[in-house]
Amino acid sequence: MAGLSMRIVGRHLNGGGLAARVLRGSMVTLIGFGGGQALRLVSNLILTRLLVPEAFGLMMLVTVLIIGLKMFSDIGIAQSILRSPRGDEQLFLDTAWSLDLIRGALLWGLACLLARPMADFYDIPQLAQLLPVTALVLLIGGFEPTRVDTAARHMELGRITAFELASQACGILVMIGLAALTGSVWALVAGQIVASLIRLGLMVRGLPGQGNRFRIDPTALRELLGFGIWIFASTVAGYLAAQGDKLVLSKFLTLEMLGIYNIGYFLAAVPGMLGGALVGRLMIPLYRERPPSASAANFAALRRFRFLLSGSLVGLGLFLAVIGVWLVGLLYDPRYAAAGPVLVLLSLAFLPQLIVQSYDQIALTVGASRMFCLVSVARGALMLACVGAGAAWLGLKGAVLGQALAYLLSYPIVAWLAWRYGAWDPVHDAIMGLVSIVGAGFALWLHAATIAALP
Repeated sequence: MAGLSMRIVGRHLNGGGLAARVLRGSMVTLIGFGGGQALRLVSNLILTRLLVPEAFGLMMLVTVLIIGLKMFSDIGIAQSILRSPRGDEQLFLDTAWSLDLIRGALLWGLACLLARPMADFYDIPQLAQLLPVTALVLLIGGFEPTRVDTAARHMELGRITAFELASQACGILVMIGLAALTGSVWALVAGQIVASLIRLGLMVRGLPGQGNRFRIDPTALRELLGFGIWIFASTVAGYLAAQGDKLVLSKFLTLEMLGIYNIGYFLAAVPGMLGGALVGRLMIPLYRERPPSASAANFAALRRFRFLLSGSLVGLGLFLAVIGVWLVGLLYDPRYAAAGPVLVLLSLAFLPQLIVQSYDQIALTVGASRMFCLVSVARGALMLACVGAGAAWLGLKGAVLGQALAYLLSYPIVAWLAWRYGAWDPVHDAIMGLVSIVGAGFALWLHAATIAALP
């Protein structure tokens, strides 16, 4: 019986159909994500013993600013390659690569210009040196070949995942070595740059297909910019939704407490990051080939996939909330103890987002980047407003509560977007919402004392 089951699974994995490609893509993504998180956790445990909490707070702020530069200039090149009928044409790909190269150079120059003003705004002089050097990763990323996106378009993710893990491991080794020698935050910066260089080299030399060269086709440029103008606006809003808490808390917390918050966030964000990796790589191809509005069979297949995805993510989030205080006490030294209740609260705050994480990709699949943008703007505005009000009212705990409230208030907007294109599944949402409420109540009861003691 076991042998028969293995043969059936083997046939599904080795086939060329959509189900086989989705299954292979899901497995590779899970392996890559699990390996990447394991590497991050090991490095985090080592580095927290080599560096003071302030170093992690400072690096978190630098990273938030770098992500902001990247997202404030995103025109959806990867998404265009994934969805466009011309996504396999070399001229289209070379135009996309040329735009990305220009963007990377401009971003690095902008980081250099903004370094001093950001250092003055946050009253952290080191930012003036850290930001331009760390932003070299944006310049390096501009050279990444479009063969990466082509492989994702066809759900051929194995080699990309292996290269990502290898470059990440090399960067971590550099971080640990330099941290042991210097005890400086610059060890974290050097590790990121080395990882980016190794990733670029592996992608250029190791992926099959034709190399890119600088050329711009007017027709391809119009398509890329026409689709991307709304992606640009939506990524700005997405940045506020994803990083607004850190931007706000950077003004309210000391660097030490910011570093502790970052540890809790690092662990609590695992379910959302896993969901983002799966959704980002699989949902556009899945929606493209099985539109939910086309037939009841398509909708039923998507429901099964969605239950599997959100059930796993919500279960993982609740598990982290239940064991959060114990987990931080086991993994980290007493300087980071406050990260335990932060982990509990953030894990619960993220639950509403995990339930609806697969919805918004339907808009990108059908080319409705304007609708995607409008929803993203609304979610970003809600996040910034709720986190800012919560932090001003109750400090750290208020900021976390604000995140939960923002996700809840944005549900009708996301559900409307999914309904518009036939992807909304209220049965799925109601069941997973009920599971989340029951689990959250238990976790809050279990950790009430430590949460109340949080500064």
